Amino acid sequence: MTSEVLVEKKKLEKPPLEIHTLGDRVLRQPAKRIAKIDSEIRDLVREMLQTMYSADGVGLAAPQVAVLKQLIVIDCEPDNPANPPVVLINPTIKRFTRDLCVVQEGCLSIPKVYLDVKRPEGIEVAYKDEYGRPQTLMATGLLSRAIQHEMDHLTGVLFVDRVENRLALTQELNKYGFSPQAVKPVP
Repeated sequence: MTSEVLVEKKKLEKPPLEIHTLGDRVLRQPAKRIAKIDSEIRDLVREMLQTMYSADGVGLAAPQVAVLKQLIVIDCEPDNPANPPVVLINPTIKRFTRDLCVVQEGCLSIPKVYLDVKRPEGIEVAYKDEYGRPQTLMATGLLSRAIQHEMDHLTGVLFVDRVENRLALTQELNKYGFSPQAVKPVP
């Protein structure tokens, strides 16, 4: 199921929302479930998509724009107008595949930093769309990784918390002016 909230896939000079960066406390706070899916939520979806496209991203979670709600927007093909984005409200992962893969990740909240992260290759995720309809999605590859990455944001986890190569992590963060102390490694 894909999004019916339509926005043009283009960069805006002034995106509607501000993306918060590593070190900002809002990124570490847990997001709350959305009880009522209404036009206000759909407006937020629209603004998040416009902000994501303006920042050349493929995913954005509401906590990244200081909204502590369980809402994610993803578009693995931002340059393809025919491919609509995916909107996930209150997502929960039902199943992970056994296969793990290591792929380089980046994050709009940690610009220019790209590091290897190990995650399950595929997932099954249950969520509600922007009209409150229950959906289930089997995802692999980039979509699976993007969903897992964005869902981490809903619990205050950032991709750098999952990086195993501490030396590379410290070097990259220092290179782009981020504090390695802002990282909270996940067990």
